[in-house]
Amino acid sequence: MTDKRMIWGIGSGVIAGALWGLVFLTPELAAGFTPLQLSAGRYVAYGLIAAALIAPRWNSVRKRVDAKGWRALIWLSLLGNILYYICLAQAVQSGGVAMTTLIIGLLPVTVAVMGRRDHGSVPLKRLALPLGLGVAGIACTAWGSLSGPSGPDSGAGFGLLCAFGALASWTLYAVENSRWLTRLHTVSSQDWSLLTGLVTGALALILAVPAFVLSPGAHTNGQWGSFIGLMAAVALLCSVIGNAFWNRASRLLPMTLMGQMILFETLFALLYGFLWEGRWPTVSEGVAIALLCASVLTCAAAHRPEKRQ
Repeated sequence: MTDKRMIWGIGSGVIAGALWGLVFLTPELAAGFTPLQLSAGRYVAYGLIAAALIAPRWNSVRKRVDAKGWRALIWLSLLGNILYYICLAQAVQSGGVAMTTLIIGLLPVTVAVMGRRDHGSVPLKRLALPLGLGVAGIACTAWGSLSGPSGPDSGAGFGLLCAFGALASWTLYAVENSRWLTRLHTVSSQDWSLLTGLVTGALALILAVPAFVLSPGAHTNGQWGSFIGLMAAVALLCSVIGNAFWNRASRLLPMTLMGQMILFETLFALLYGFLWEGRWPTVSEGVAIALLCASVLTCAAAHRPEKRQ
């Protein structure tokens, strides 16, 4: 792997993480709405934006994807978008941003392990240091979170379970999505993201019936307006733009290094959480952030080509 390719890939991963970190705040900003409504609203908006962007090239793009590709898009949309965000939103509302960020922060470990046999990946023994630093950073975050006032007695068991559900669904999505991007040479990263949005939007329309018709809840016109604006912003920034950068990184970096890129979502989610709460990181949180950064840097170093003597 060339240095230039790695720099562009890591840069794309950082931007994707910065945008995706915003999704951890969304359930707090729309606390009066259910996780089902948040997922349906976000992805209906994603589908509409994707449809508008891909419409001028629709006839050309759709011919580049065969039946297997469309089935993969349905599966990936369910895993990486709808199911993941329902679990994440429920985890945030039940257990808080810190706990959810902590569990999702395990993604670099789970993705690196699952993608260890993919082309361009390096043996797990070469990843021992970066993975160890990542786990240490997550453990440090756990210690700081669980030793606080909203620790283990806060009744967040269901939120913890949902967070692990989000972890499992996104691990499978990250691995399978990267493999499909490697196979598809006729579809650009941006078009694959838009097609994913199109399929996700169609699935979200089905989800919208039980979410909004069967249990609409009691909300004012102002709350509905804020909800619609928030969902549109999240769909554009996190789903359309964020996914495009992630797909670009997936084509430039091997799977084991892609797993480490997810750490940036954790870092930015923590940063946004600190800004939202109006405070500085605690000592344990600061140490955790340093460890997570060191994990990414050492993982990148492990993927550099060895210099011949």
